[in-house]
Amino acid sequence: VYGQEDSDKIIGGYECPRNSQKWQVFLTYDDGQRWCGGSLINKLWVVSAAHCYIPSILINPNSLHFLNQFKLFKTSSNRAPRLAVHLGEHDLYAEEGTEQRIFVEKAIRHPGYSSFNYDNDIMLIKLKQPAVFNEFVQPIPLASSCARPGEACLVSGWGNQINTGVHYAAVLQCLNLPILSESQCRNSYGSLITDNMLCAGFLEGGKDSCQGDSGGPLVCHGQLQGVVSWGSGCAEPGYPGVYAEVCRYIDWINNVMASN
Repeated sequence: VYGQEDSDKIIGGYECPRNSQKWQVFLTYDDGQRWCGGSLINKLWVVSAAHCYIPSILINPNSLHFLNQFKLFKTSSNRAPRLAVHLGEHDLYAEEGTEQRIFVEKAIRHPGYSSFNYDNDIMLIKLKQPAVFNEFVQPIPLASSCARPGEACLVSGWGNQINTGVHYAAVLQCLNLPILSESQCRNSYGSLITDNMLCAGFLEGGKDSCQGDSGGPLVCHGQLQGVVSWGSGCAEPGYPGVYAEVCRYIDWINNVMASN
């Protein structure tokens, strides 16, 4: 499952044109390694995956069991004081002068999120200060309608570093991929697929859509349609990437932003 194996990187993709994905962000925890991706949707809010949530308690992020450990904690606090959002990045190992780092005020998971089957795997992150919009940083519009099977989309990311010891991309990677039908999705994963998920990628495997960062964007026609969530293996025939379907959460997103 993405986020539980070192399979979270784009396979068969290409280097994104510099600053073409202006909404792409990544998260760091305690200024350590990259944790997850996300998408800037306005000056103060980022969309990511609920499984990227980190309770505001001391955990050693270098632990191999870090992900599984933090899933076991129960916390009523939405504060995430040591989470930071990085914007305007392309080459992670170069100071490009375009970067913005903004600390997080709060992280709000969808109340229906299930760590068992990744249903409702979506989270909103509020920034402590507004992002500065410029030629390198811009928000992505939310889906105005749900994506259709066959629609051409793009996923981007550098690859997760939840687990260590694997070489990840230095520059932002992009991959063009199609939306798959609900029947294709369920043929691959059966009852694991809920109405809140969509599949995208290539059933033949090999060239594949192993996702970039968990929580990162699936963009179709200039709108955010998916949040990188999970999958099985990497470039495996018959197992496309699974995404939280953003069009199903528009009301929730707007309500959370209005009340916070």
